[in-house]
Amino acid sequence: MSIIEHRVETAGEQPDYSGREFTPEEIEAGAHRKFIGGVWDTHGEHQLDYLRSQGLLPHHRMVDIGCGPFRAGRHFIDYLEPAHYYAVEANHSLIQAGYDVELSDAQRARLPMANLRANDRFDANFGVPFDYAIAQSVFTHVSLNHIRLCLHRLAPAMREGGSFYATFFMRPASTPIDQVVPSKRGKPFFNEKNVFWHYSDDLAWAAKFGPWEYHYIGDWGHPAGQKMARFVRTGDRVTTPSGSPTLVRRGRRWLARQIEPH
Repeated sequence: MSIIEHRVETAGEQPDYSGREFTPEEIEAGAHRKFIGGVWDTHGEHQLDYLRSQGLLPHHRMVDIGCGPFRAGRHFIDYLEPAHYYAVEANHSLIQAGYDVELSDAQRARLPMANLRANDRFDANFGVPFDYAIAQSVFTHVSLNHIRLCLHRLAPAMREGGSFYATFFMRPASTPIDQVVPSKRGKPFFNEKNVFWHYSDDLAWAAKFGPWEYHYIGDWGHPAGQKMARFVRTGDRVTTPSGSPTLVRRGRRWLARQIEPH
């Protein structure tokens, strides 16, 4: 019998992060913290410190794209005025675990449930305009088309002049597009699948499809070496898929699920 060649260039699974569910036992053991990479005691506060250095003030409204179990969110909640922190997370179980066990009663009192959403397509329409947004270690796990989708759906929710900060694993322009980059943690980096690396020009290209101005920042002290990019919301109107320009508020998509307290 003839056997067709199965050529595997590198081993590794491609997990669906949005579908991972955490049991009470796993949550008690801290699996939700490990799932987002750990560095729990320092990296969340570092994100707040960084955005403060970029002008974030307590009266601003911000949305945390890919908030996870609130590693950074708990610090933003304390710093911002009550109800000024918003968050979107693809994994419902993860954001629920964070809400239930990582936030204090005082923090939950400052955070209306309507400010939180589990959604895997970047639905950031909460009916209020944002001054700041952050996506920390989100673009490292999504394709270039997902980045375009994120920018497209975030644009109507941002104030003109508002800033969206996003981290990513960057490779120099000279890197072959098919290069697999090894990782100390055992998960190699790819241009075409998770875990993703991108060229800086990739993000600049994605920004051109919407009312965004792209700025590469680079190093900002990320523990795994992720680079920082800044997208500034311009005054150009948003174009819908039908081609008609609009700034009209979009309703929630059917995929959106509001988390419920336990």
